[in-house]
Amino acid sequence: MQSTLVRPRFLAQALLALAATLSLPGQAANLRWAAQNDILTLDPHSQNHTTTIAVLMHAYEGLTRYNEKYQIEPALATKWTAISPTQIRFELRQGVKFHDGSPFTADDVVFSFGRIMQPQGTLQIYVAGIKEVKKIDNYTVDFILSAPQPILLRSIIDFRIMSKTWAEKNKALNTQDYKSKEDSFAARNVNGTGPYKITSWQPDQKISMVANKDWWDQTRSNVTELSYLPIKSDATRVAALLSGDVDLLTDLPTQDVARLRADPKLKLMEGPEVRTIFFVMDQGSEELKGASVKGKNPFKDRRVREAMSVAIDREAIKRSIMRGLSIPAGIMVAPGVNGNTPDLDVPLKADADKARKLLAEAGYPEGFEVPLNCPNNRYINDEAICQAVVAMWARVGIKANMVAQPFSQHSQTFQRFEAPLFLLGWGVATYDAQFTLQSLARTKTSGADGNFNFAKLSDATMDRLVDAMKVEPDLSKRNAMIREALQRIRDESLFIPIHHQVRPWAMRANVDTTHRSDDRPEARFTTLK
Repeated sequence: MQSTLVRPRFLAQALLALAATLSLPGQAANLRWAAQNDILTLDPHSQNHTTTIAVLMHAYEGLTRYNEKYQIEPALATKWTAISPTQIRFELRQGVKFHDGSPFTADDVVFSFGRIMQPQGTLQIYVAGIKEVKKIDNYTVDFILSAPQPILLRSIIDFRIMSKTWAEKNKALNTQDYKSKEDSFAARNVNGTGPYKITSWQPDQKISMVANKDWWDQTRSNVTELSYLPIKSDATRVAALLSGDVDLLTDLPTQDVARLRADPKLKLMEGPEVRTIFFVMDQGSEELKGASVKGKNPFKDRRVREAMSVAIDREAIKRSIMRGLSIPAGIMVAPGVNGNTPDLDVPLKADADKARKLLAEAGYPEGFEVPLNCPNNRYINDEAICQAVVAMWARVGIKANMVAQPFSQHSQTFQRFEAPLFLLGWGVATYDAQFTLQSLARTKTSGADGNFNFAKLSDATMDRLVDAMKVEPDLSKRNAMIREALQRIRDESLFIPIHHQVRPWAMRANVDTTHRSDDRPEARFTTLK
């Protein structure tokens, strides 16, 4: 019998061919990430919407960023120094280039500050308390503050830097006015400094990115191509993961979690998200648009707001709709956010009799009708939550006429103040309750205060507390202010919290990534094996 020998040259070729079929760290890999809703825009200064921010942060960067443990670290700034309590000097990273090859300088930081402050956007909260960004030289800027800012370095993580020359060249000096359905060059094109270049966006279909080979930083990731796939249908998203058409799924239907966890081809990562789901009520209008009550606004009465809250059975929603994957909420910030404490975060127990009594005391013994706007592709089981609450309210006499829409339409509706009652979810990017209180509950001004206050809420006590906590350097005093503000929202039912989301992610077994409680997967922390 003749022996079979493998010559070294052919063995090497065979091994190379085998290696070419595997995605190992250091080799090119394509990550396909799916969730249920699309981004709203490519303009980094337009919409404070987590999915939009989560996608755009791959291309646009801030002066600071979080590491894998949510510790602040340098990004486009390498160092910061307090010249005084109200003057912070940032030394900028040199040698950084935008995706079009142009250099990053102090002019871009100054320009981006002016742009994000424009009133048609909703991201002013990330530069709250900054009066001016002053250029010192090409690679140094000073932030001039209105007062000391305890969470400045956390806030500016989502202050993304855009190229001034690119914006001038493409007539993109102004932030997109999303609520008026305005389009602009910056809403459809991207030029950042980040680890990925966005090459195309097909709305409701696909966002494509490629790795930026000239990125200033090093990455452990082998993801050279990244696709984001908005897939509204629960069944279709899960089928795409099971078939191998998707690698990472961050919007899991709660009814499928147990089945996906048992699949050996997959792995699940689970953790709470720092996001609270709640209802917003128009408390500023003299009459509610589309409501049966004319000449007055029922939501101005605390008893009506409390009745609507106590009519909701949060435990039933957790059990029947969320399949246990929620934390019934008593306050407006989730565990993991500075300000949440177990003794405050106690949800109301459902009490229909009390709700009916409160409505009668307020002068509505027969209840009333009101429009209810809900998204149907943004939060976990958002439309189903609304449907359940509609039934709960009906039992106490409140007829909520529900309109469910994709979030892109839903957000335009409430930003035009056309929704007297609507469902919203709020994630806390800074991991500090001031972010929620200042954005949602502070009286709306032309700046960051109340920049997402579409309830027309104006409460003097809340304003005083928010204004004080923004500048209080003493941690214990500041936390006492946060506690008082959260307690006031709870006791006055200024919002109706439902629950804090629990967010499981499912992925193919070859995906290695870090679960993020802000619901922002990052390709730079991801490898495919």
